[in-house]
Amino acid sequence: MANLKDIRDRIKSVKSIQKVTKAMKMVAAAKMRKAQERMELSRPYSDSLSDVIKNLLPDVDRSLLPLLEVREIKKKAYIVVSADRGLAGAFNANVLKIAQKEIDDFGPENVDLFCIGKKARDHFKNRNYNIINSHIDFWSEMEYDSAMMIGRDIIDHFTSSKVDEVHVVYNYFVNVAQQKVKSEVLLPLEYETTSNEVSDRLYEPSKREIIKSLIPRHLNIQMWKYLLESYASEQAARMLSMENATTNAEDMIKDLTLEFNKARQAAITTEMLEIVGGAEALG
Repeated sequence: MANLKDIRDRIKSVKSIQKVTKAMKMVAAAKMRKAQERMELSRPYSDSLSDVIKNLLPDVDRSLLPLLEVREIKKKAYIVVSADRGLAGAFNANVLKIAQKEIDDFGPENVDLFCIGKKARDHFKNRNYNIINSHIDFWSEMEYDSAMMIGRDIIDHFTSSKVDEVHVVYNYFVNVAQQKVKSEVLLPLEYETTSNEVSDRLYEPSKREIIKSLIPRHLNIQMWKYLLESYASEQAARMLSMENATTNAEDMIKDLTLEFNKARQAAITTEMLEIVGGAEALG
């Protein structure tokens, strides 16, 4: 059994850690609320834009824009969205696991990587994957310009025929307690249509002009959506992780306090026995 000083020091150490985890939980909760508001505001716009393009695309010649070109898939690009920091449960591990499996199944030598977040960059860099570009340390001051900057490099990579398809792997915010890893095709733009789908919409100006105007805007909005979803998911995961850590610390403090009391009682009992034994020896 550990001595009283060791147990007391451990209790003090765990209490200090508990204060840190509790503070981190509060910070993550505040960041998550703000990120969730921005994310929920962007979803209707993103979905509406996708619906318009979905209705227009089947009636437009794909040769109109390089972004619509469908090629034989010989090489892919993957955008992997992670966090810069850990202490968020399985948030980073889940997205990296799925991304690596898909890349390995297709063949790492045929994949170019764009890593968003330090965890993704370090993971694939340590394993010698082909990283074209990485973006880190921008989450706390993330703005729409960040999405446009990241999207510009990726779009250029596709239009210059360096890759034939672009995938995005990111965490989708379901609710505070659940984040779902999604893998989506960003480029080329493709939408499934049903043969009985009838549209009575009138478009002004022409469908061709609308598509030329909306596609670049749509891709920027999609990148913005991926960043917002991932950031809100990260903060939710970190908040829950720190809440669990705080609860575990509380349980550990209770166990250590019980152990401390037992050790103190044993020490007192031992001293009393020694006193009684000494008194009997003198008598």
